[in-house]
Amino acid sequence: MQEKTINPVLKQVLELGPTLGFFVAYIYMRENTYTIGGTEYDGFIVAAGAFVPFLLASMAVLWKLTGKLSRIQVVTAVMVIVFGGLTVWFNDETFFKMKTTIVYGLFAGLLGIGLLQGKSYMAWILGDMMPMADEGWMKLTRRLALGFAVLAVANEFVWRTMSTDAWVKIETFGFPLALFIYLSAQILSLQKYVEVDEDQPAE
Repeated sequence: MQEKTINPVLKQVLELGPTLGFFVAYIYMRENTYTIGGTEYDGFIVAAGAFVPFLLASMAVLWKLTGKLSRIQVVTAVMVIVFGGLTVWFNDETFFKMKTTIVYGLFAGLLGIGLLQGKSYMAWILGDMMPMADEGWMKLTRRLALGFAVLAVANEFVWRTMSTDAWVKIETFGFPLALFIYLSAQILSLQKYVEVDEDQPAE
């Protein structure tokens, strides 16, 4: 399916909506216990379980409107399905909290494997959106591999030493904001490697 252009605000709503929805659901249900199928679940487990179909629905709409999903979105969705399912099945919030560690750790590991092979998987993921010289892609990949590894360790520290309330807030706002700022800083620092299409007419 050919990729289509949609309103950027709608795109952001579809991409961020599930995470914000989980946050709102958790805040609303965290003090309650729900009996489903004869089993008692606390508010966190119910919110985590609801997050899975919400995410899938959001991705389905995004794919329908744009004709494309990024590889990162697909990998993240698979992890959410697996660990969200384990969270509900075992009635244990640990699985959902560990999901973030494994997602960040997986990204760091995959980027690291590519680096060992002399390749930049970031170029494979983002090359169409941001043409850049190979040296720039390798530097960006090394820095992001380190950044994802740091976030994985940080998530382990947060969920193991802090309250669930603190983890939900940091997971929803802290980690994404830190990653956005870090990625933006790296891209700005590597502007000299960005390749400009000389055939494109100047405005």
